[in-house]
Amino acid sequence: MTLAISGTTGITLATQFDSASTFGYRNRIINGGMVIDQRNAGASVTATVSGGTYVVDRWDYIATQASKFTIQQNAGAVTPPVGFINYLGITSSSAYSVISSDYFAINQQIEGLNVSDLGFGTASAKSVTLSFQVYSSLTGTFGGSLSNSAFNRSYPFTYSISTANTWTSISVTIAGDTSGTWLTTNGIGIRVYFGLGNGSTYSGTAGSWSANGYTSATGAVSVVGTSSATFYITGVQLEKGSTATSFDFRSYGTELQLCQRYYEKSYSSSQLPGASSVLAGAFGAAVAAVLASTAGECGRGFRLGFAAQKRTAPTMVLYDYSGTANAVRVYPTDNMRSGVTALNQVTDSGSSLNISFDATSAQAITAASFIAFNWTASAEL
Repeated sequence: MTLAISGTTGITLATQFDSASTFGYRNRIINGGMVIDQRNAGASVTATVSGGTYVVDRWDYIATQASKFTIQQNAGAVTPPVGFINYLGITSSSAYSVISSDYFAINQQIEGLNVSDLGFGTASAKSVTLSFQVYSSLTGTFGGSLSNSAFNRSYPFTYSISTANTWTSISVTIAGDTSGTWLTTNGIGIRVYFGLGNGSTYSGTAGSWSANGYTSATGAVSVVGTSSATFYITGVQLEKGSTATSFDFRSYGTELQLCQRYYEKSYSSSQLPGASSVLAGAFGAAVAAVLASTAGECGRGFRLGFAAQKRTAPTMVLYDYSGTANAVRVYPTDNMRSGVTALNQVTDSGSSLNISFDATSAQAITAASFIAFNWTASAEL
């Protein structure tokens, strides 16, 4: 593109802006800078098996063996790369030799609505570029992959870390997949994996699309294979086009709201869900209809609005202020009511709650009483 500056006609463009990532929502990864950590508030996580262990917002740890890693925002307290203040720190708990059916990885599942323009699964599929900053105590060829929702199309990739304990900038360009089924709904559009150790069943040849479910590339370094090995990552960006652009920094408030589409809590940002003696963020409302001291007491007419519209109607958990799940507190009697059995009319935008619970004492509840609780709402992919 050429800019022509004239004193009489001003500025004219010789060609148009047509770069794939010039404008709009460049980075399809949410929380690529690892700044939002609603569930853990910076605390360490001992990674369990399977999926659903969110280590910072939008980043899920998956594994076939338990207790092989500890994961924490800013683990090890190393200096982040220039321009960043956070990273995801992963530390191997022992030396484990993977078997063929093993996999260990962190991944982000990108909503199909956010990648619909890429055209995956069609003849016009667009190339994408994955870029990130990585730091490890190990060196060599590492691996990861992109896959579809059904996990029957995947593209294993490799990248190299040549110097230990040094932040390294990585960029991988991947041709768009013209085959398979790729969702463009509120389901999983694209899965992005970073392998931490994978057996042959989940490792494939790097550099091409395959009709298999792979989470990494054959021959990649196994972080889980070395005790106390570290793997730190930040600045993850997936964008349309064949060139990596600078990291798409978004305001903290914007990044938080993007995360809250999938998970939200009433607790303050520094408090762990289920923490004891937490009153901040408690929700209260007068009890409109009750049956004192009997099972099935109800508080009707609760209206709770979410900060961000959820991907779908979320799963909610209520906590009383001592951190007991599925319980609420009744004031002014300070009586815990356990066995919450119903949260009715939960939608993607909020809840009209009709809370049914078991009576736990003979203390009377009157129209002047109110119910208080904290909550979490999850609409993860």
